[in-house]
Amino acid sequence: MALAIFDLDNTLINGDSDHAWGEFLVSRGMVDADYFKTMNDRFYQDYQNGRLDHGAYLEFALKPLADIAADKLRGLHDDFMTEVISPMLQPKAFALLEKHRRAGDFLLVITSTNRFVVEPICKKLGVDDLIATELETDDNGRYTGRTMGTPSFKEGKITRLREWLDTARLDMGGSSFYSDSINDLPLLLEVDRPIAVDPDEPLKQQALSNGWKIISLRG
Repeated sequence: MALAIFDLDNTLINGDSDHAWGEFLVSRGMVDADYFKTMNDRFYQDYQNGRLDHGAYLEFALKPLADIAADKLRGLHDDFMTEVISPMLQPKAFALLEKHRRAGDFLLVITSTNRFVVEPICKKLGVDDLIATELETDDNGRYTGRTMGTPSFKEGKITRLREWLDTARLDMGGSSFYSDSINDLPLLLEVDRPIAVDPDEPLKQQALSNGWKIISLRG
């Protein structure tokens, strides 16, 4: 059994679930619209340019999870899945996952987005496991706005993957990793088969230089 590892945002789905969740909160009037949209867009642009201050972004993005009651969050996420995520799902992504499933591979998503946002998406995709940025909760199960452990961003994806491998009884032999983003270069360099999926320009150039496969899951 080989590891087939996938980034989520702009890879398996045609969009960024973290940024889209922020836009969804704005549309539902759950945050200060002008401020939150401005900052959400600014952080997303920094991410695309490979210069995101991930700590500052998490402080910003996780505050609404702490401010909104848990039962309200669940209802909001149900609507988010229907209204926002469903149109981002890609038939070619489902076909790729099924190809690896039939080959007997273990399907693992590793994403920098927090577990609250992405876990329902990954259940919809039918992957075997998920590594995401983990969130702290208080004794009542309410999010505190803080993370637990190492966020799975850039080199943090390698740290979290190694921690996961310690308990999963799997190794990196024959592993593949699919990603769209230059932010994932550290992990792409760790696997046996790096694949660029609808890559941003810096990752496209890296893939061309290294002879990596480039594919599209869109259309």
